[in-house]
Amino acid sequence: MKKLLLSVALLVAVCISAKAQFSLGVKGGVNFSKINTDNLNESTRTGYQAGIFARVGNAFYLQPEVYLSSTGGKFTTTDGNFHANVDFTNVSVPLLLGHSFGSKNLNFRLMAGPIYTYTLNKSESFSDNTNAAINDFGHYKNSTIGFQAGGGVDIGPITADLRYEGGLTKISDDFGQRQNLWAFSVGFKFF
Repeated sequence: MKKLLLSVALLVAVCISAKAQFSLGVKGGVNFSKINTDNLNESTRTGYQAGIFARVGNAFYLQPEVYLSSTGGKFTTTDGNFHANVDFTNVSVPLLLGHSFGSKNLNFRLMAGPIYTYTLNKSESFSDNTNAAINDFGHYKNSTIGFQAGGGVDIGPITADLRYEGGLTKISDDFGQRQNLWAFSVGFKFF
């Protein structure tokens, strides 16, 4: 982790010294998360995200972000005897590489990169008729690695993004659980 932070700091310093464009801003939005499982029916949960971002570069750019988010999922067995809701509060740190095209007042962007997610809080609720075979459901990990890919548009200082996030690591070894989500955010660049 220290090597990653040092590499990012070095890259930011090189870009700034090369007089590359630098933007700093805030963003917030909504996400639609789902935890894929083996042998259970899943449904989507709506959550939020809010945080800060920096963008370094012109046509090609680096965009590190830090934001707080809520994610989770809902599960049922095919016979409907088991119901579970899982909610997470996370700190997410994506490091996106992107390409922008357009003018200064109307700029389109494509981006992709890795994301590290650390879970601050977990909340689980289960149906009253949970049987012994399902009692081991959960055991969620505190951190995961994934990827994000998507696009965005900047209209002056206003920025909007639509992204897909997929899990590279399982959030739990039980039932082969991996989380994925769609996120839409709107932000404001201060400079």
